[in-house]
Amino acid sequence: MALKVEIDKRSGFCGGVIRAISRAEEFLDGNPSGRLYSLGAIVHNEAELKRLGDKGLVTIGHDDIAGIPSPEGETLLIRAHGEPPETYTQARKVGINVIDCTCPVVLRLQESIRKAYNELNGTSGQIIIFGKVGHAEVLGLLGQVGGDAVVIEDMPMLLEALGNGRICTGRPLEIFSQTTKSPVEYSEICKVLSEHADAGLTVHNTICSQVASRHEELAAFALSHDVIIFVSGASSSNGKVLCDLCLSRNPRTYHISSPDEIDPEWFGPDDSVGVCGATSTPRWLLEEVAAKLSTIKKLQG
Repeated sequence: MALKVEIDKRSGFCGGVIRAISRAEEFLDGNPSGRLYSLGAIVHNEAELKRLGDKGLVTIGHDDIAGIPSPEGETLLIRAHGEPPETYTQARKVGINVIDCTCPVVLRLQESIRKAYNELNGTSGQIIIFGKVGHAEVLGLLGQVGGDAVVIEDMPMLLEALGNGRICTGRPLEIFSQTTKSPVEYSEICKVLSEHADAGLTVHNTICSQVASRHEELAAFALSHDVIIFVSGASSSNGKVLCDLCLSRNPRTYHISSPDEIDPEWFGPDDSVGVCGATSTPRWLLEEVAAKLSTIKKLQG
């Protein structure tokens, strides 16, 4: 019997990543002898970064902006994660051109958190962000409020912050989520926080609707196959969340970054195999993984 392989139709780049990569390719195709600087990895996928790097995309950090030679003639891309206000100030200061590819969903979140912070100033309230500590999107959100917010990564961090007073339950609280976090985990965080919020809690629904719907769909996809091959870069935050979701539904879930990592010993001769990935996983990579699985199929047939 042969392996039955299916690629998840909804896996692959989200709209924000598609927009950023399209803008980068458009610029590079129009400037074949030039280069485009990306502030941080445009996507958390090593294979896609190499492809874009070969076209002239150069990934840099914040500390590198000031060291760009002749910045007046160069261009800096702000990726979908967004940036704090001071990044734009720094870019203007050195005279570098900016292509702003901040995801519209992230832009709305940044505006919402700024508005809430300004309104809370009169009530001594507190902003809480549910997100990965140090993540680019979270750093951008912190920048909207001058760093005056508490970042909670998971339930243990929430309980610790409640216990040591970093979250002041006697003040009005407002919580926002990083757009790519788990809706289920966010709901659990908000439930516990609301039980301690003596002065009230306002919950903002800021998880991207595309990401939120992916959780339910991907859970069903994982249950419908014998084996799941989850494809994402090692540094993808969304990849870890979604792979953990698949693993919770299907213990025969394997996380890989490239087709070379596939082990034929993972499969039985008549297994149904589902191939899926993160919002940072390019479709072409999912197809390469499926093609490699087809090679295993031929060897078994």
